[in-house]
Amino acid sequence: MSAATINPNEAAHFGALAADWWDPHGSSAMLHRLNPVRLAYIREQVDLHWQVDARERHPLAGRSALDVGCGAGLLAEPLARMGAVVTGVDAAPENIAAAEGHAAGQGLAITYHAGELAALPASTFDLVTSMEVVEHVTDPAAFVAELAARLAPGGLMILSTPNRTLWSKLLLVEAAERVGAVPRGTHDWDQFLKPEELAGLLEGAGLEVIDRTGLSPSPARGFKLGGSEALNYLIAARHKG
Repeated sequence: MSAATINPNEAAHFGALAADWWDPHGSSAMLHRLNPVRLAYIREQVDLHWQVDARERHPLAGRSALDVGCGAGLLAEPLARMGAVVTGVDAAPENIAAAEGHAAGQGLAITYHAGELAALPASTFDLVTSMEVVEHVTDPAAFVAELAARLAPGGLMILSTPNRTLWSKLLLVEAAERVGAVPRGTHDWDQFLKPEELAGLLEGAGLEVIDRTGLSPSPARGFKLGGSEALNYLIAARHKG
């Protein structure tokens, strides 16, 4: 993230969680439940965008991917297994250290950077992802513009974030933090973006929204795609034209 968007308090909060990021029952348990649904959406959009056969095991072979706000690599590693040459960037050095250690243990060659997105070498990526991050930066418009600048011509961007609704305030912030489903202080409801607001930021950065879907709780599977956007949503975009 650029100097204009990193929130030091947010970086410290998530950096403190680095040690058990990969524990499916630890402080990041909610992310472990969300990840399969996110990956399903990414795979769906990748197949549509590049006309990949759904049976292809490595749909991102020959392509580059950038995951911004990558944490300890929970999404970056599956992207690498899908065949992409992956770069991950996160504001918290503790997260990057955990990501590098875990990737090495899995035999995955992923390039990780701690700090600002703007500090990465000047390059663009076929796929740019940023999951549950835009609500934690100080300047969402500048952040989205920086993401757009890293998207290669013909590339695909996928973001996810909580919606700013009464339901998200009650369930994602007050209830989830009260019962310990997410660490206390993780969310600031006032920073959540409505889908129309995020779409506006993407359009202002020269992108066009090509798909949007809800990410909602499911009694059977934990979370599911489609249906209500009241709590969380995913959005896909590409360069205009």
